[in-house]
Amino acid sequence: MTTQRSSVLPAPPDEVSAWFARPGAIRRLLPPWLPLKVIEEASSLREGTAVLGLPGGLRWYAQHNPSEYLENRQFVDELQVRGLRAAPTRVAHWRHEHLTEPAGPGHTTVTDRVSSNMPATQIERMLDYRHRQLAADFAAHERASEAGLEPLTIAVTGSHGMVGTALCAFLSTGGHRVIKLVRRAPQSKDERRWDPQAPEHDLLDDCDAVIHLAGTSIFGRFGDSHRQAIEESRIEPTRALAELAARSGVSRFISASAIGIYGASAGAAPVDEQSPPEAGGADFLSGVVKRWEQAAEQGESNMRRVQIRTGVVLSPSGGILAVLRPIFAAGLGGRLGTGKQRLSWIGLDDLIDIYHRALWDTRLSGPVNAVSPHPVSNAEFTSALAKALHRPAIIPVPAAAPKLLLGTQGSKLLAMADQQVIPQKLLDAAHHFRFAKIEQVLAHCLGSPSRED
Repeated sequence: MTTQRSSVLPAPPDEVSAWFARPGAIRRLLPPWLPLKVIEEASSLREGTAVLGLPGGLRWYAQHNPSEYLENRQFVDELQVRGLRAAPTRVAHWRHEHLTEPAGPGHTTVTDRVSSNMPATQIERMLDYRHRQLAADFAAHERASEAGLEPLTIAVTGSHGMVGTALCAFLSTGGHRVIKLVRRAPQSKDERRWDPQAPEHDLLDDCDAVIHLAGTSIFGRFGDSHRQAIEESRIEPTRALAELAARSGVSRFISASAIGIYGASAGAAPVDEQSPPEAGGADFLSGVVKRWEQAAEQGESNMRRVQIRTGVVLSPSGGILAVLRPIFAAGLGGRLGTGKQRLSWIGLDDLIDIYHRALWDTRLSGPVNAVSPHPVSNAEFTSALAKALHRPAIIPVPAAAPKLLLGTQGSKLLAMADQQVIPQKLLDAAHHFRFAKIEQVLAHCLGSPSRED
């Protein structure tokens, strides 16, 4: 059976083909709900092989066919069986034709044609996702180009986390050079070893911008060692990197932050960037985030600095959605406690767009709330999640339950956090959100057949 999807992108065929040829393209287009991860990207569209990992250590090899390659017009990949790890794919058939053709001045029609014996509905969902991603990514890069953004060299910490992986793929496919700052020995020309406590003086040579994402995950039981790891991975490394960036002539320093600065019990009263830190009361995380942002301001220079105060990031690739998805898919989900606590959330791709905007919009400086303009209650969130997965949400979770996993403090700061955060700076800038409503983002990233627009 053959399934086909087409869409028009605002770029000429050579630019569209260049996008597909750059590192990160497959990561931008692989639906996050599929049980696949990228092991190796194809070295070329003409004859390279992409390797995807399946559960149980199995492999999917997508071999590009050189005899069917047409520069700026077509490339074709087919499933290839290699070794015992590919044994379960021996009965599968997969042929994917990628076609590009001019669609008037400065535009290109992109067509995906898949011939396979796999379920047609699954392929349709995959292609729908792929074309939404293509359209939104190209629109974001077009907005940046119109604002005057040219290709940059961008150093990124935390490049292997959920946000960092997606952001690096988005930036590299958009034509920027990404330098990944890693703590191990570099394995490619686009990696540099970074000592968070004492970065080398030449670490940021030739870099135009720094995006600093690194930090120990806050998810966990809030014992002494966990609290210490949260602090030590953020404050001093951020101070040292900001000071180095200021000395190195970097023009933009964009660092991760969190809406935890407002306090976990801010409640239903809206807070925005003009609200004082700890507006909802002081707690451990609000104090850490306040010092984290102060560290990002260290070093004297005219470097523009932006702190991205991130809400709850929604993606099945990680975070809260990775935890809740299997529970709700089994029909065991429901509201937490009363369900009245407010959830200030952001879709992963919208968060990527906000970091991208911070690179080119000179009006953005200081703290920027990276949340949807439409926060929801916990009850509304659980209802939308159940709907996206076509399951009921009728089993409420007692408010005391998260204490078993996270402890009393962790439960209060994470599971039971109650914040209604407004992205006022982005609203003032008329920022475009890909998915402003909770139903939209869940349908997109979970592959729901229907999506509320």
